[in-house]
Amino acid sequence: MPAEDPFDEGATSILRQPKAVWATAGASVVAFMGIGLVDPILPSIAKGLQATPSQVSLLFTSYFLITAVAMLVTGFVSSRIGGRKTLLAGLALVVVFAALSGTSSSVAELVGFRAGWGLGNALFVSTALAVIVGAAAGGSAAAILLYESALGLGMACGPLVGALLGDASWRYPFFGTAALMAIGFLCITAFLKEQPRPARKTSLLDPVRALGHGGLASVATSAFFYNYAFFTILAFTPFVLNMSPYRSGAVFFAWGLLLAVFSVLVAPRLQRRFGSLKVVGGSLVLLAADLVVLGYGDHTTAIVCTIVSGAFIGMNNTVYTELALGVSDAPRPVASAGYNFVRWFAAAAAPYLAPKIEEWSDIHTPFVVAAVAALVGAVVVWVRRAALTHEAQELEPRHAAEDGVTVFAD
Repeated sequence: MPAEDPFDEGATSILRQPKAVWATAGASVVAFMGIGLVDPILPSIAKGLQATPSQVSLLFTSYFLITAVAMLVTGFVSSRIGGRKTLLAGLALVVVFAALSGTSSSVAELVGFRAGWGLGNALFVSTALAVIVGAAAGGSAAAILLYESALGLGMACGPLVGALLGDASWRYPFFGTAALMAIGFLCITAFLKEQPRPARKTSLLDPVRALGHGGLASVATSAFFYNYAFFTILAFTPFVLNMSPYRSGAVFFAWGLLLAVFSVLVAPRLQRRFGSLKVVGGSLVLLAADLVVLGYGDHTTAIVCTIVSGAFIGMNNTVYTELALGVSDAPRPVASAGYNFVRWFAAAAAPYLAPKIEEWSDIHTPFVVAAVAALVGAVVVWVRRAALTHEAQELEPRHAAEDGVTVFAD
């Protein structure tokens, strides 16, 4: 599938956006910060709440499990109340549950509050891209570039903010996130006007029905195994590195910078030269190799491999999103909801299973399992390559025309 070049329209058009777009993109940065925020303070949380690594890892599991299930709800909600109200509802939930997370007195309470946070984040993140596309100047390419930039910046800054605030107390990053999201709530209230709702309302089962399409099911299945590898790195590596919040935050900040650069700048260029399927397949194989070296290397090697993995994760994030949006005949919001519904289950499973696998075996095995998962994702892409390429090319004109229609789910 040919990759659209967001830079063809020029950097000037990308930067000249309405206030509503910048308000939504800014809030998106904070929303994505919430994913990696707890990374550098996981050991501190475990110590402060007298919890084991496998118990603390449930912070990710509860968050992403609710996020996965909520993907069936977001389109249903936003197609009825509109994108603006859905964004505000999501932001309000994040503010409340992030603040409550900072008051937790036990790991069980914190896990429960993170689940509520996950629901709010799902409502916001799943709607933000569609709102940005609908309000942006310069076409969908500029809008997607802004969204991917917000994702990369948020993933990079989350660990850094978590480290800076978490060095004083593990509770402060949660209060800080609540404050930033409250500012985002006020900005969207002030600058974003409600956009037209889609002509057809989305049902709860539409995303599941969309997965009946072989191409979309293949992309979602491959992304499921990829996400297992991705979140083994994100949720389990901090315990392996066993560093202070500052040092861990610096490692994951560098990781996030590579993720952002390769997602926004490198992936589109490689796609134009080699094609999406070759890029994602090769990136998955390299990620698997990186995981094995990370698992068996010394401490310095583990740090380097953790940072380098951000490059492969950034490329995969971009390519998978484009494949999911373009491979089926389902409307983009519905296709994306079905795709996200499948892949986020792996993000919930990996943080829980990785520490358990270590308890059952040794510290190397969780990374070997993650590497195998990445390879399985590559095999799925390779086996289904002909259908994926053909279907994506056939549907490209229809989706290009659809870009002029406002949609309300990522």
